[in-house]
Amino acid sequence: MSTRERHALVLNHVPFEDLGSLDAPLRGRGFRIETVDASTAQFPLLQAESCDLMVVLGGPIGVYDYSDYPFLEGEIRCIRQRLAARKPILGICLGAQLMAAAAGARVFPGPNGAEIGWAPLQRATEGKTPAWFAPLLAPGLSVFHWHGDTFDLPSGALHLAGTDAYPHQAFAIGDFALGLQFHPEVTAAGLERWYVGHACELHERGIHAADLRAAAGVHARALKKAAADFWSQWLDRIV
Repeated sequence: MSTRERHALVLNHVPFEDLGSLDAPLRGRGFRIETVDASTAQFPLLQAESCDLMVVLGGPIGVYDYSDYPFLEGEIRCIRQRLAARKPILGICLGAQLMAAAAGARVFPGPNGAEIGWAPLQRATEGKTPAWFAPLLAPGLSVFHWHGDTFDLPSGALHLAGTDAYPHQAFAIGDFALGLQFHPEVTAAGLERWYVGHACELHERGIHAADLRAAAGVHARALKKAAADFWSQWLDRIV
């Protein structure tokens, strides 16, 4: 394995939605991780052009909330430029929605309501699933979801997975871009910060942190193992 230092630029929106289980695999491959708070960033970001990998993480706002969060326009332009350059980029949850918008797809409030909690992915019916994505489709595996918005599949994207509630849970563009609506990066310990950070939303939706914690006790260990395999195969492919 190469130990050459690589540069991963991470755009985050709330501190507790971090790299999670992706942090160690990146560092193990010699990545220097630079985290930038997207809400206070000065776009355009020069390092967005030169970094080896860009990761855009989740957050509790909508892609279309430009009037309340004007930085979103600069962030989308930054992602669009990265896509045009065909350089490695990963978007998770809000990050995937931003990537879809940057690629010209519609992002909108989910008609089936918020999808919060643990549920399995369903293999996309069209095309062949890449081997590197297969660990997340293992029988009996549930992944973590926390989103209220959804998106149309970008033109030319490869559809990878869906759920009963929302069909577009994962897509790839070429061999350089990956959008994941769900959260493969979460760990049981890391989710404790989510329960606090999203306490108001949980209260409004009548969801109890204790129930999410109990479900994490059932599913998080298997997800961590599957995600490790997935991250390893995906990173080997793109860097």
